[in-house]
Amino acid sequence: MVMLKTMEKLGELLIKSRLITEEQLLKALEVQRGTRRRIGEILVELGLTTELDIATALSKQLGIPFASQASGLLSPPKGEGLDQLVSEEFARQHLVLPLSRTLNTLTVACVNPLDLITMDSLSRVVHCEVNPVVTTKADLEHAIERFYGSDSMLKEAIGQSYELIDSQAALPPAEQTLDLDRLKQAAEEAPVIRLVDLILRQAIKDRASDIHIEPFKDHLNLRYRIDGVLCKIPPPAQSYHAAIISRVKILSKLDIAQKRLPQDGAFSTTMEGRPIDFRVSTVPSVNGEKVVIRILSKSEELMDVGRLGFSPDAAAAVRRAIREPYGLILITGPTGSGKSTTLYAALNEINSPQKNILTIEDPVEYRLDGITQIQAQPAIGLTFAAGLRAFMRQDPDIIMVGETRDLETAEICLRAALTGHLVFSTLHTNDAPSAVSRLIDIGIAPYLLSSTITLIVAQRLLRRLCERCKAAYEPLPEIRERFHVTEDLLYKAAGCESCVKTGYRGRVGIYEVMTVGRALREAMAKGLPAHALKEAAVADGMSTLWDEGVKKAREGLTSLEELESTVLLDR
Repeated sequence: MVMLKTMEKLGELLIKSRLITEEQLLKALEVQRGTRRRIGEILVELGLTTELDIATALSKQLGIPFASQASGLLSPPKGEGLDQLVSEEFARQHLVLPLSRTLNTLTVACVNPLDLITMDSLSRVVHCEVNPVVTTKADLEHAIERFYGSDSMLKEAIGQSYELIDSQAALPPAEQTLDLDRLKQAAEEAPVIRLVDLILRQAIKDRASDIHIEPFKDHLNLRYRIDGVLCKIPPPAQSYHAAIISRVKILSKLDIAQKRLPQDGAFSTTMEGRPIDFRVSTVPSVNGEKVVIRILSKSEELMDVGRLGFSPDAAAAVRRAIREPYGLILITGPTGSGKSTTLYAALNEINSPQKNILTIEDPVEYRLDGITQIQAQPAIGLTFAAGLRAFMRQDPDIIMVGETRDLETAEICLRAALTGHLVFSTLHTNDAPSAVSRLIDIGIAPYLLSSTITLIVAQRLLRRLCERCKAAYEPLPEIRERFHVTEDLLYKAAGCESCVKTGYRGRVGIYEVMTVGRALREAMAKGLPAHALKEAAVADGMSTLWDEGVKKAREGLTSLEELESTVLLDR
């Protein structure tokens, strides 16, 4: 490997370049403590700097070239065998892109040229020296996509589905409900297997959380949910519908003959070195079965409280609460707001051989090593309440209940917290103080809540502005007054190829962390309404969801429009 010039630390270089302050660096170092994460990643995550600033600083620090998409340097020539020299799987897994080869030296673009293990592995694969060029992650992912052209494989397969309508791979509508043997055979033929595989792969590459395959009278719909929004994808031929559904059912070990009742299943696979779980739901419609596939990618960065997007003070409050020996911790928010991810991150952080941790969930989304997880099955009597009662005879230290839906479940959670256990659960409420009112409404005595609840976290997911195309603008006076912003410049969505013309790429979490201190306990014991609890919590230092969202907009991570569409304005 070509020797890199080493100089001062990256943080010091960023300070000298006036990209961050010493206080901001100390904040990032505090988040980094106890982890193996790079300081640059943390600075970007906290919104203290950008990927572009980090890449530019690394270029100066190491004395290597910087390449961007705009410069044209990330467009390697095709037809020279570079795609054969470095496989697509290796490029995607390790985030490297071959740019050129001269004699015994291969020039590659990468995000972290200091990752010596990857550089050495690449050198061994290509049997020559590696000369790194630094770039941003967003530019590199876009360049890899364009160079290897794998997204065109799905378009090609979909195009072929229309060309092969009369082939054995597709079924005439008349046969879709008559010949199960023919249906299974079609589902196991190469064109259908390849098509389903490419639909799954493309969804993962597009960062989709769900895949919707839905039949209509004269066409088939294919949609991906990306960053919380459904996006339409060019669909296969309608005559492939039955074979595609059957293929998904076979993978999920579902009954392909049962088309009149909903079914739930799951399957797992590994793509680009990552273990990925798929949760499948089918429902009958007037035009045939609709299937929705939830994609659950178990990522290390999703299993760390420090990477969820909490402010340093909020993260510290959460970590203190989850390390308490007993108490009730509630996570609230609407469906799709990331509650399960927060729960898993908390459990993963406190998981140890010294703790007996039990969970009952519906469904079990991620499997955590060292934790006993149970799938609720109300049809056979295994409800949340029934599971909780059984847990109390299992010598538990920590209990997690997927959702508190009724009085019986809530009472057992409170009883467990009162008898010396740490209990986690979720509720569907708009903010943290409303969780207390919800429990009182279903019949819990206020004095019990005041003596058991230690922390309530309300959360939302906002779409993150695309770093490649976000546009700066000067907010009007009425916008400044309405949103209480003083910045001269804010950012709004524009749209480019990288973000599929939406102006957003990825999501950022905002959190309302309500720590229950003495004043709040007294207010809860009196049964005060949610607005009174909120006033008490804010007086005690709580930052509301709205305030946290405005902070993200000020930092250029999201837009005021996205915040307004997701969070109710504090009155």
